[in-house]
Amino acid sequence: MLGELLENAENHPVDPASESAANSHVSEAQGYEASSIKVLEGLEAVRKRPAMYIGSTDTRGLHHLVWEVVDNAVDEALAGHCTRIEIAITKDNAVSVYDNGRGIPTDIHPTEGIGTVELVMTKLHAGGKFGDGGYKVSAGLHGVGVSCVNALSSRLEVTVWRSGKEFFQVFERGVPQAPGIFRPVESEGKRGTRVTFQPDPDIFTEIVYNFDTLSSRLRELAFLNQGLTISIRDDRDEGREHEFCFPGGIAAFVEYMDENKKPLIEKPVFFEKDAQGMPLAIAFRYNEGYSENLFSFVNNVNTVDGGTHVVGFKSALTRAINQKAKDLLGKAKKSGDLELTGEDMREGLTAVISVKLREPQFEGQTKLKLGNGEVKGIVETAAFEMLSTFLEENPSVARKIVDKVYNAAVAREAARKARQLARRKSVLEGGGLPGKLADCQSRKPEECELYLVEGDSAGGSAKQGRDRRFQAILPLKGKILNVEKARIDKVMANEEISTMVQAIGCGLGEDSFHIEKLRYHKIIIMTDADVDGSHIQTLLLTFFCRYMKQLIEQGALYLAQPPLYKIKAGKIERYAFDEAERDLILAEIGDKRGIYIQRYKGLGEMNPEQLSVTTMNPENRVLKKVTMEDVVEADRIFTMLMGEEVEPRRKFIEQNAHLVKELDV
Repeated sequence: MLGELLENAENHPVDPASESAANSHVSEAQGYEASSIKVLEGLEAVRKRPAMYIGSTDTRGLHHLVWEVVDNAVDEALAGHCTRIEIAITKDNAVSVYDNGRGIPTDIHPTEGIGTVELVMTKLHAGGKFGDGGYKVSAGLHGVGVSCVNALSSRLEVTVWRSGKEFFQVFERGVPQAPGIFRPVESEGKRGTRVTFQPDPDIFTEIVYNFDTLSSRLRELAFLNQGLTISIRDDRDEGREHEFCFPGGIAAFVEYMDENKKPLIEKPVFFEKDAQGMPLAIAFRYNEGYSENLFSFVNNVNTVDGGTHVVGFKSALTRAINQKAKDLLGKAKKSGDLELTGEDMREGLTAVISVKLREPQFEGQTKLKLGNGEVKGIVETAAFEMLSTFLEENPSVARKIVDKVYNAAVAREAARKARQLARRKSVLEGGGLPGKLADCQSRKPEECELYLVEGDSAGGSAKQGRDRRFQAILPLKGKILNVEKARIDKVMANEEISTMVQAIGCGLGEDSFHIEKLRYHKIIIMTDADVDGSHIQTLLLTFFCRYMKQLIEQGALYLAQPPLYKIKAGKIERYAFDEAERDLILAEIGDKRGIYIQRYKGLGEMNPEQLSVTTMNPENRVLKKVTMEDVVEADRIFTMLMGEEVEPRRKFIEQNAHLVKELDV
């Protein structure tokens, strides 16, 4: 085509504009040719763009490697061939995963012509999850899991025990170092697969595994797979180990999550059914608290963003309780236009829903939301039938649930009226923002920051020390309400909470919260470095966790880190954020005379300039982003520390008091 274009140009004169256009096309063609198209072979694409396959290359992506290998082992358990999984963190920070399943086949693959172990470890979309003879259900349906782990590991070793033989093969950065070999069997009758891998430091920004992060997820898997034993051992300096096995399954999971809460009904309600060929299990219990905790799983994958199975369960719960409420409430409690909503039905509810699907459709490799449309109807029909029968056969339990739901509806209606009153009041007073908010000049949320500051004194310093172009200041008076012990109407009636909600702009409540209306993309909690400051910080975190969890999920919530020490020696003035940094600065200064060390106990001890330089200036400050890696454990901790039950809190203090090195009172 390009040759024809040049030939025609010689035979047919063109005007200058056309000639210029032709030259432009020629230039473009010379820069973009067939040779410009690159094909990434094998696992090269994974190493080139790892985040496309495991989400990120930080600590989350690092731990994702473990989940990919463990998921394969759990698939063996789902297929009925594995009863035990053992995970170990080695001294050099590698991870070993062993399962006593059937073992990866070790013979030559009939169509690919290479060993099956090598095929599984080096080819994307290779595995026993796509045909009819491997697995009926599987978490790792995308088929890229273990091969991605291989690609992103500096070294990976596979050992397979199968048919009385032991097979061993080594890979480095996804490349087999030699064909697999058969070795003498260690112990007769042993079977299964062990995968040991070392994360590649050239890929990951963090290569140190967190024992607690791994333990929490493995505990979850043990709950979801009734009777499966999962152990984890840390061979590094800590030397810790756990073993999990829960014959009670997801009912035991609900009890574990409600351990620090006062139950409304004695035992969790458990249903299990094969719904149109889809195994469905539901466990739930109501407690006397006010938070909803609903956890959903598909083939053992935690669908944190829900999906069609969750929609089906919520619809069934609302229908079943509404139906029972009409019988039990009668005319005695029917007042005005009060209607029971799904939000009312789920106050104080802890529930786990688990489904197993042959071909689940997730949104992306991270598998956070189920998209199978048919699942909603299947779950709703089965769950409604089971819930209706349970409520009919257990009238005393049904009465407790309906009474709680009705009280939740009354509180919700009171909160709605309080919100309307607050809106009318703000309009009459001439504005939609609280009076004590010192807002910033920018109206672009992605540029704006809101500091929630403890006390009017520190708030005054922060207002003077801020960059008013993009930093807003909201002083908070005293300690806000402990929302763990209060219903939504009491929460909305709290002046400080109402002021915060008004300033943030997203609203409050399931139907009123809109993340797109967020006025600041950074919300920064700034409190004193003493016991009262820590308490205020915890109260605020409890509020955000319970009522504005999306802000945490969006990465919009931060903790300011004011310095603990000011060190002055002559003209030298330095700040330290902890004791270790203080000692390092003192060592650098040396034995100079007249060294002055000030221990800050409150933000008010710093003048506006000092507060700006150390805590507010983006070039110097230290912020901690609030994340929630383990939702289950976060819920347990907030309930324990801030809930009604005293005994769990006392036990926690007794077990951890020895860890306190310096106590400010």
